[in-house]
Amino acid sequence: EVQLVESGGGLVQAGGSLRLSCATSGFTFDDYPIGWFRQAPGKEREGVSCISSSDGNTFYADSVKGRFTISRDNAKNTVYLQMNSLKPEDTAVYYCAATAFYCDLRGYEYDYWGQGTQVTVSS
Repeated sequence: EVQLVESGGGLVQAGGSLRLSCATSGFTFDDYPIGWFRQAPGKEREGVSCISSSDGNTFYADSVKGRFTISRDNAKNTVYLQMNSLKPEDTAVYYCAATAFYCDLRGYEYDYWGQGTQVTVSS
């Protein structure tokens, strides 16, 4: 059974940091690019970041560049999203997802999704 389980969300003040984790199982992790997405109430889902499978290339939405860092630990089948200098507009449910194709922050062609973790940034 494929599983992606996000953790690390919570309530933080503006300017603070959180590290999200996406623990996976049930598929060949090394072969899959992994993306992070978020969705705030009343808003469309937004691609945040993605890390490729082979060369570790990373991609970021303009809104998080310079503040967020994505990484993966293939030995632990886990992807991380380090979020620094958090802003109230970063408040959302954050999801990780795996694709058998390539990194795409539009969210297309993702095969597996986690249940999400809530991030709330207070002003």
